[in-house]
Amino acid sequence: MARHFRESVFVYVVARDFGFAPNPFHGFCTLACCKPRIRSVADIGDWIFGVAGGDLAEAGHCVFGMRVTETLSFDEYWLDPRFEVKKPLRNGSRVMMLGDNIYHRESVNAEWQQEDSHHSRPDGSPDASNIATDTQTNRVLVSEHFTYFGASAPAIPAYVLDAIGYRNGRNHRRFSALAAQPLLSWFQEEAYRARSQIVDDPFQFRRSAARFSSESNKITDEFVEPLMP
Repeated sequence: MARHFRESVFVYVVARDFGFAPNPFHGFCTLACCKPRIRSVADIGDWIFGVAGGDLAEAGHCVFGMRVTETLSFDEYWLDPRFEVKKPLRNGSRVMMLGDNIYHRESVNAEWQQEDSHHSRPDGSPDASNIATDTQTNRVLVSEHFTYFGASAPAIPAYVLDAIGYRNGRNHRRFSALAAQPLLSWFQEEAYRARSQIVDDPFQFRRSAARFSSESNKITDEFVEPLMP
């Protein structure tokens, strides 16, 4: 497949992997929360790769790769019937608990409404810090062309990381598609071998009832036994 080398490739460290950001379920991989800087600039045709942080796996393991096929505002995402199934249901299955379609407004100038979700407070009330972080970029990235490896994240060979000059670090790195060609070629081979959009559950899928707050940068577990996926 011919590539337009003006396209960008974004690589960032996945510190937490519940299946919320990104959310790889229901045939679409969506990045709707967290990573506002990437969401503000990534466009259709760009690639996004998530590399596991040290709390998940050894550095250099690829959690997912997605090519952006569509971008939406939060309100467009909320109203689109394709993504109704991505609205969270906290007493549902693990997949439903981790829905990322959580923001909407009554009007353009109204305050953001946050659904009871992974980014809400433990009692289900809105978490102001997460609202501020997530909605600073009113943009959702959608992909129908992705492979999510989750807990089976394969190690990206050292020669690939060396070739593009990548090391795990804060924020994200942006490369041209030409500069990132070694990574793209490796990923295409791994995706072909996987033959599935979702290879394994998220690393922290068993903690699906947990909440995360950017204010404290902590995960709070709830002692709720969800339905099976």
